[in-house]
Amino acid sequence: MDIGTDKDRERIAKGLSHLLADSYALYLKTHGFHWNVTGPMFNTLHLMFMEQYTEQWTALDLIAERIRALGHPAPASSAQFSKLASISEETGTPDAQEMIRQLVAGQEAVARTARKLFPTVARRPTNRLRICSLSVCKCTRRLPGCCAACSVAKRPATRPGPPDAKASDRAALRR
Repeated sequence: MDIGTDKDRERIAKGLSHLLADSYALYLKTHGFHWNVTGPMFNTLHLMFMEQYTEQWTALDLIAERIRALGHPAPASSAQFSKLASISEETGTPDAQEMIRQLVAGQEAVARTARKLFPTVARRPTNRLRICSLSVCKCTRRLPGCCAACSVAKRPATRPGPPDAKASDRAALRR
C-alpha cells in the first residue's frame, strides 16, 4: 500500500489539523447555541443542535486519530485551535435566526477546509475520512429544505457522543 513519504504524511496531518480546528470550533459554537437558544423554536432548535454537536464530537475523534495514525500529534489546546481555525468564536448570545446563520456558515467553512485536503489525500486511506467527514457535515445541516441528502440520511441505532449526551436523548432525536 502506498502510504506516501514523510513529507506527504506531514502535509496531510497539517491539513487534517486545520480540519480538526474548524470542526472543533463548530462543535463548541453548536454546543453553546444548544445551551442558549431561546424563542418560539426553542425545542426544535435545542434538539437539532444537540444532534449536531453529538455527530460533530464523533467526527472530531476520527480526525484526531487519523492525524495520530500519520505519526503527528493532534492539536489539543484552545491556543492551537484558535490559530488553525477559520471559524470565528461567538462571544455573545445571538438570537435563534443568527445562530442558524452562523451554524450554516460554519458547516460551509468545515466543508471548504475538508475539500482543500482532497488533492493532498487522493488515492490514500485518509481520503475515505474526508468523504466520511463531509457526509457528517452535510447531514448535520438539518434545516427545513436544506438539501435532499439531509432528508434521506439515516442514523445508526447507537452513536457515541460527548459525555453529556445521554443515550435516551439521542434516541429521542431519531424519532
